[in-house]
Formats: sequence, C-alpha cells, structure tokens
Amino acid sequence: MQIMYIDGREMEPYQISRSLILFKFPFMNDQEKSKSPERWSRRDFHKLAVTGSIGVGLGATKPVSIKQTVVKPRINIDHHVGGDYHVVMCDEDLNWSDRQKVWTNTRNLQYHQRHGVRHMTNSMQGIWNLDEMKKWKDDCDRESMVWEAIRMDSGFIYASSGDEQKEKLQVVIDNVRKAAAVGVKVITMHWTLIPIRRNSHRPGRGGSSYHSFELEKDWQQLPNESHGIIKYDEYWRRITYFLENIIPVCEEYDVRMAVHPYDPPGLPRGYQGVDNWDAAPDGIFDSLKKYESIVDSPYNGFQICLGTIMEGLKNPAVEILPIVKYFAEKGKIYQIHMRNIKGGLYNFEEVYIDEGEANFIEVVKILRDSGYTWSICPDHVPTHPDDPRGYQAFAHAFGYIKSLIDSANAEVKI
Repeated sequence: MQIMYIDGREMEPYQISRSLILFKFPFMNDQEKSKSPERWSRRDFHKLAVTGSIGVGLGATKPVSIKQTVVKPRINIDHHVGGDYHVVMCDEDLNWSDRQKVWTNTRNLQYHQRHGVRHMTNSMQGIWNLDEMKKWKDDCDRESMVWEAIRMDSGFIYASSGDEQKEKLQVVIDNVRKAAAVGVKVITMHWTLIPIRRNSHRPGRGGSSYHSFELEKDWQQLPNESHGIIKYDEYWRRITYFLENIIPVCEEYDVRMAVHPYDPPGLPRGYQGVDNWDAAPDGIFDSLKKYESIVDSPYNGFQICLGTIMEGLKNPAVEILPIVKYFAEKGKIYQIHMRNIKGGLYNFEEVYIDEGEANFIEVVKILRDSGYTWSICPDHVPTHPDDPRGYQAFAHAFGYIKSLIDSANAEVKI
C-alpha cells in the first residue's frame, strides 16, 4: 500500500480526516471542504471515489489504495552547488592534512568562485581551535563565501570503553558549540571502523583511471583491521550512545548531524573483522532508516552520498530515487555527495559525474520539489596524470551540478 503525502506529511490512504478534507481537491467547494468526515453525504464520498482521488465506498472495512499523489514542481533557488575538502587549491607540496588547514586561502576560494561555488565544507580533526575557526570565518566573509559545514573525524566510533566514549563524546559536544559560534549549521561524519574499500583501478575515458571494487572471493581470509573484531550489536550500541547524547546538544545549538553511509555498504558481516552498521544482510535503505529512527529529530539526518548508496544496490538507477525521495521529503538530508558509478553491489567503479548508472536530473528534481536548501557537492573523481589534484575533474563536476539545478528550475512553469 502506498503512502499519500499532504503538505509534507505522510498519511495512510484510509486515514480520511479533516487534514485530508482540507487538501485542495479541485472539484470540492469551500463549503464541502469544511465538513468533517462524519457529516459527509453519500454524494460527497461518491465525488471522491469516482475521481480516483480516494477509492472508498460506504461501509468499506479494508484499507484502500491511492495510486499516486504528485508533488507540484516548484522553483527552488535555495539549494546550490557546494565545494569541500576533496579539492583544495594551494601549494602543491602540501599533503592532504596540511591542505585542510589552508582551505580559506584566496587561491582556493577564488578557484571555487570561478566555478559557481559559494558554499564550502572543510575537514577538521580532534579538538577544534576556535581562534583558527574565527579566522577561517573572516576569510570566507571577505570573499563572500558561506562556510556551511564541517566534516569531523571518526574518533568517537573507535572508542570501546565507557570512559573513553565519554571523553570522545565531550570533544564532539565542545566542537558542536564551536561550530555554532562561527555560524556553521552542519557537521558530517563517516564512521570508518574499516577504511573506505577499493581494491583496483580500471581504465576510463581520455586516459583517466577509475577507482573500483569487487568483493574478494576469499574475503574471509583478509586480516582484521586495526580496531579488531566489532560485532553488529556493539557497532549499533556505540552509534546509539552517540546519537542519544549528541542530538540534544545539536538541537540546543542549531547544528545538524549528518552521517555518511559507510563506503561501500552491504559488505558481508565480519569483513576485516567488522559487522558494519550498513552491512549485509540488511539493505542500505533499511540501515539508513534504522539510523534515523534511533533519535527522531530534525537534527539527526544524512550526508546522502549518491555514489556510495548506489554501490550497495543491485539496480542503482531505479533504487536510488525512492531513497532520496524518502529522506528529502522528511527534511533529513543536510548535504548531497554527487558521484556516479558503473556497476552496483559488490562490483563497481567510480566514474565521471556525467556517465554511469544514475540520471542525476531526476535526483535534482526530487530535491527541488522537496524544498531542499543545502549543498550538492562533487565527491570522488577519476584521476589522470595531467590532473593529479583533480582541479579539472572537479571544475567539470561543479559546472555539471550547477547546470542540473538550473535545468530543473527552468522546466517549472510559473
């Protein structure tokens, strides 16, 4: 049975109530809409039934079905292309960690501006330095850039004992307060008890190279990762403790927590010693729903990485859209990572944003109509000897995302 959405709220088709009456059926006048269900006449019910809007007759005892309620397309000028820690233009001799400390240098901010980007996400580790953050905020303000989000490290999820968890949790609590102090509204995280898994490269267009993964036939023989054996229930115990203690702080300081699904999802339980929170046999969609349900709050949501989620799907082109729609309509997406892949569950390669399984214009239409207001950021890009830092590939992705947003809005009839 399908769900009907009215003014952004889920309603079962058989829940005929005043809320449903007030929904603007084009064939009902104001007097009819004002009636409560118990005062509807046979004629009122008949008008709804024969139009197909509500399939119900007098004396119906079973839930009835509504085929579809289409959300009216609407122009959305609030969602936008974003830039993040994956590409920082600076001194080429700096390593990845050092590049994250100079992300507000003029060269990097102007690189992003040239490609239509004004909203930025950076990456920070450990205990954050508020004085350093205030400087970065001033740098962004000076260049008319918006510091929108921060990617935090995975330190908390590594903590196993109660005392260690309390210590790590306090660090995150203090960091939330510092984020609020400089106006940052989103903190993202990627729980990685196993590092992101890729195990080969495949040739791509124009001489580029695509990072890829295929589940090893002998995966049970792989060595355990550094954090040892972590069972499924223990992983979820750590997540639950974190969310139950951090989300109230986020609510107080108006900072959203957005989890990135583990990359890749759907690994067998016990892969390198860990039962991942989005491991098989649970599907990625059910795992995301479970994560959200632990603390049902507008401050507990997702950094929806389209490429990562598609890596856990058997039919990515079809299955990705209902997942995006479900969480977008609930207002639980605080950032999008837009990366395309070829393949799917247990065998995939990361490709350029304009090739692969997904038709991203359909994703952007969902975000447009749901009122999504946050960033759509490029994610991993293929590599090439002429583009070792990815400046070309990310410039291409920025423009592609911006064109998707503009195209989706242009088709809306005012």
